[in-house]
Amino acid sequence: MLLDLNADLGEGADGLSASDAALLGVVTSANIACGFHAGDAATMLATCRAASERGVAVGAHVSYRDRANFGRTFLDLDPSTLADDVTEQLTTLAELAGRVGVRVTYVKPHGALYNAIAHHEEQAAAVVRAVAAFGRIALLGLPASFALRLADAAGLESVGEAFADRAYSPDGTLVPRSEPGAVLHDADAIAARVVRFARTGTFTAVDGSEIAVPARSLCVHGDTPDAVAIARAVRRALLDEGVGLAPFAPTGVNSTSVYP
Repeated sequence: MLLDLNADLGEGADGLSASDAALLGVVTSANIACGFHAGDAATMLATCRAASERGVAVGAHVSYRDRANFGRTFLDLDPSTLADDVTEQLTTLAELAGRVGVRVTYVKPHGALYNAIAHHEEQAAAVVRAVAAFGRIALLGLPASFALRLADAAGLESVGEAFADRAYSPDGTLVPRSEPGAVLHDADAIAARVVRFARTGTFTAVDGSEIAVPARSLCVHGDTPDAVAIARAVRRALLDEGVGLAPFAPTGVNSTSVYP
C-alpha cells in the first residue's frame, strides 16, 4: 500500500520556519500557503526551495482572501471572483516555484473554502474551473465532495484526502474546529488511528460509528502544538506497518517551465 503524507506549510512570514523545515523531512507533499490566508513571497520561495531539496511535492494551498480570519470564515463570493482569486494564488506560487526549478503539481483549498466546496456547488465549480484552466494539475480534497466530482467531470485528477489529527462526523465531514475535540493532539493515539485507517480504510466517527474514507493522501496539520512530533509518530507508525510513503503527484523538480 502507498500513501501520501501532506502538511499545510508556509503559513508564517519572512522565510522558512524551523517547524516547517522539520516537517519537510517527514511529509511527501507540501501544501504551501499562497498569501491570501497566510504566508508571503519570501516564505513561499523558501518553502519551495526546501521542498525541492527534500524531494517533496509542491501544492498550492489556496483560500479565501481573508488574512484577518486565517481563511477560516465562509465568504459568499461571486463565482467569477472566487475563480479569479484561485487563479491569482496559483499563478503567484507557480512563478515563485519556477525560480527554484519546481512545478506546482496539485491544489488543496484551505480552511473554510475547503469545507465550502464539499457541498457548495457554485463555489466548487469556480475552484475547479480555475484549476482546470491552469493546466495539468491535481485537486486534493474531501472524498465524495462536490469539488472532486466536478474535477472528475472536468478530466482533472481528483485525490481524496484523510485527516490524521481531525475528528470526523458520521457523514464523513470534519467536526468543526469550534467544537470540543475537533483537533486531536495525542501523538500515540493519532498514530494508532492512522495505522487502523491504513488497514481498514475507515475512521471511527465521534458518535462511535465507522466511516469509510477513500483517500490516497493523509494530512497532518503543521500549525498545532507538537506538530512535528505528531507527524514523525504518524510516519514511523505507517512505515512500521509496511505502508509505503510517496507523493500522489510528481514532485515537479527541475521543470523547465513555470506552468504545468
